[in-house]
Amino acid sequence: MSTGRSGSGTEGIAQKLAGILAPIVGGELPVRLVAWDGSAAGGEDQPEVRLNSVNALRRILWSPGELGVSQAYVTGELDVPGSLGQALTHLWTVIGQRGLSMPRLTPQLVLQLTKVAREVGAFGPPLPAPASQAKIKGRLHSLLRDRAAISHHYDLSNDFYGLILDDHMAYSCGYWLSDDPDYSLEDAQRDKLDLVCRKVGLDRKPGLRFLDVGCGWGSLSLYAAEHFGARVTGVTISKEQKAFIDQRIAERGLGDRVEIRLQDYRDVCDGPYDAVASLEMGEHVGEENYGTYTSTLFRNVAPGGKVLIQQMSRHGKHPGGGPFIESFIAPDMHMRPVGDTVNLIEGAGFEIRGVQALREHYVRTIDAWEDRFEANWDRAVAMMGEEVARVWRLYMVGASMTFRDGRMGVDQILAERPLR
Repeated sequence: MSTGRSGSGTEGIAQKLAGILAPIVGGELPVRLVAWDGSAAGGEDQPEVRLNSVNALRRILWSPGELGVSQAYVTGELDVPGSLGQALTHLWTVIGQRGLSMPRLTPQLVLQLTKVAREVGAFGPPLPAPASQAKIKGRLHSLLRDRAAISHHYDLSNDFYGLILDDHMAYSCGYWLSDDPDYSLEDAQRDKLDLVCRKVGLDRKPGLRFLDVGCGWGSLSLYAAEHFGARVTGVTISKEQKAFIDQRIAERGLGDRVEIRLQDYRDVCDGPYDAVASLEMGEHVGEENYGTYTSTLFRNVAPGGKVLIQQMSRHGKHPGGGPFIESFIAPDMHMRPVGDTVNLIEGAGFEIRGVQALREHYVRTIDAWEDRFEANWDRAVAMMGEEVARVWRLYMVGASMTFRDGRMGVDQILAERPLR
């Protein structure tokens, strides 16, 4: 069922757009499209998508596909009044059923879009990028650019992350050992931290030297010191993270066991350590620098010592995660199939001792983060503004779907430096 402009027999904006999109989407719109003039197109039983402003259409015309839609969503120019997760799941289902792919911008399609854009007032120069979109400059994976990329995401606000993460402040995939309703996100993160410490051998005896590369908010560094008596060095290039961990070190009296450095991984050279771990940091070093990353881990662990790398994997195009992730969340990230990563780790001289897939665990982890985020929505908006909050809603909903549907994975890769 479709309706025209309210109170008139003329064709509204929604109908004009539906007419152009019909051959692209293989038939009827898979959503209920409501435009800023009040017109609507598409079945009333479909998820609703609102174009609140002509600027939404202008952004999508200049950046067709994921980036333009994301820009319009985070600014509120485009909205999904119901469940965003249900709407996106429905769209992915329809895309699969109809065998759709990204349309080619043929001359005829360009002419149609230009005509409609002129008619509705959307024709014009590109709009400025949303304030929440990353603006990273400099040579790819130079020290300064890496610091800027990490700062964009991780220096957002410790208090903001506290609305989402568990009490450990662990920002990586948890390890879910129970379906009991009383088993919490904090339990899953504790069991992940314990698993990592035991895999690298910190349970052999207290006092082992342990290097935590990309230590985040210190969940693993603090856990290794408190529960295994390890002497820990953690490195991060986020000032906000270091300040947070240093405060926790002081509160817990761990100053004699934990040192946190504001240091790039490439500058770590005080090994050998008895064990090393790096949780979801390898994705950020870049394709060309991955050999530098693995060789840094190799030279900093003692012969016979174990290294655990927990890292996300991805197949196909968009190794950075796609236009939205690359533009708003994690600039310059690079992921690859897990087998390729294993080969690169072996190439650094390591022996692989095990690979454990945790993809399903990440779905539960992100869903738990999303539940906490939505429960704290008003506080998040008051703290960071609605645009940043909308970025994070889209981020978590999309990430959960990506792991759920197998488009990304995450694995713990355990390696050992040979004795010879």
